[in-house]
Amino acid sequence: MRGEGARQRVPHASDHGWDESPHEGDEPPDGGGGRHRHRRGGGGGSGGGSGGEPPRRRRRILRWSATILSVLILGTAGAGYLYYQHLNNNLETDDLNLGDHRAPEPTPNAAGQTPLNILLIGSDARDSKENQKLGGAKETFGGTPLADVQMLLHLSADRTNMSVVSMPRDTLLDIPKCTDPDDGKVYEASTQRTMTNETLGRGGPGCTVATWEKLTNIHIDHFMEVDFAGVVSMADAIGGVPVCVDANIYSRDNQGHGSGLKLEKGTTPVKGKQALQWLRTRYGFDGGTDISRAKAQHMYMNSLVRELRDNANLSSPNKLRKLAETATSALKVDDSLGSVKRLYDLSNELKKVPPERTTMTTMPYEYVGARVIPKPGDAEQLFRLVRDDVSLDGKGKKKKPAKEKVSDDPAALDAEIAVQVQNGTRSDAEPPVSGRASTVTQLLTGKGFTRATADTTTALAEEKTVIRFPSAELEGDAQKVAKSLGLPLSSVEKSTDVSGVVLVVGADWREGNTYPESAAKKDDKTPESAEALNGSDKKACMHVDPKYTWGEPKG
Repeated sequence: MRGEGARQRVPHASDHGWDESPHEGDEPPDGGGGRHRHRRGGGGGSGGGSGGEPPRRRRRILRWSATILSVLILGTAGAGYLYYQHLNNNLETDDLNLGDHRAPEPTPNAAGQTPLNILLIGSDARDSKENQKLGGAKETFGGTPLADVQMLLHLSADRTNMSVVSMPRDTLLDIPKCTDPDDGKVYEASTQRTMTNETLGRGGPGCTVATWEKLTNIHIDHFMEVDFAGVVSMADAIGGVPVCVDANIYSRDNQGHGSGLKLEKGTTPVKGKQALQWLRTRYGFDGGTDISRAKAQHMYMNSLVRELRDNANLSSPNKLRKLAETATSALKVDDSLGSVKRLYDLSNELKKVPPERTTMTTMPYEYVGARVIPKPGDAEQLFRLVRDDVSLDGKGKKKKPAKEKVSDDPAALDAEIAVQVQNGTRSDAEPPVSGRASTVTQLLTGKGFTRATADTTTALAEEKTVIRFPSAELEGDAQKVAKSLGLPLSSVEKSTDVSGVVLVVGADWREGNTYPESAAKKDDKTPESAEALNGSDKKACMHVDPKYTWGEPKG
């Protein structure tokens, strides 16, 4: 059940996000609208429902998935059961997916296990005095939050490995239609590519989830968010997180750009505001981009996880109690994860993976002006590995090719199967191939599918050729079409977005009358462009931009 509470709409904010200062120069996004807090549980405790709670008490995420992992792993020490009901009431919940399409659930492995996919979201919201103090950018107080950090955490079905995929905040995507569950407001699908961080302002985190599922076709089980103050408190609770720079760094220039981070060359444990500065730093790291900042965040997360496993200071009940209070007050989760018991159970699953089997990656991208788009080929390859539950570190057991499941639904005669063919050859890098739907329709007709028709009015962008069907009684028909064209049965998928059998010719089949063999073969290597970082790598060190160095190291 969703919790209760009054919703307050707020003015739109400039796109400063989790940048280091209000001088980043990003253009403001369209749209607006704040979110309110939903509480779990009942009662009149301090963590209760809406009541007289001031709007500024609404907790709003921060960006850091590392903080979230700390909460989950700490659950194994028992912190989650302290003040159980009180902590449950602290948790804020919201709807998981606000779109009108869900990615298919993964097929269980031989042991009946399925992977877990959790979207970690952080925003730039400054909706409390504490978060405002930490976040800066005073003119954005109370404005529409932006999902400036998005990371997909994938826990393998057998719980032997974990993968994390970061998406740069300024990635341009097609955002799907989202409906706000509180007031029913409908945000229509974007008609042009839009920055992914704007999804949070289109009804809440469920729209961010819907956007990820549309892009990746990965079924997402849960989402989590955490706020600015949570980052500071978590880092304090464990006594600091070691990070490394290859030169003295001071993230500040004469125009006020920078987070203010000041560190000496080498490894330094950061906590409190300094930890927040590390996570926000862009000016100072080599390249000065969101990509550089993502690398620094990966380093922080890996180091944090190692500290949480080894840090003896967390044996103090008082420290654990403080951490539990902070964590549950800072977190927002989907409804199905909205209790301390469920977080505790999830932590038990996550702790099964050793650091050396954790792989951090960044979605392969290419620049379009000052923004980025998913890199054709490489981005889909990374998403497919996650969908297929293939470990990104290359250390997993080699899987035998899965036997394609043939539908029990008997197919109709070829001449009786109605097939609509659409052109999905458009990509971020190339325009659609003119007449492609008609060409493949003629190919089908020649094979006996005389009811095949071309939709010449629709130009889609589909990385892989796909055949969709709406219900079980048409699955056999869809598979028969796939076999006739030499498509793998894995290209056939059920979808409520279609009313009959629909073949979308993808960017992997831009020419010719035969589906390319290379498109059917699967390469299980993680693309180099994903810049994988192993969770046990203690030698990783951020390269400092020479323009942001200072003095000489002490001693």
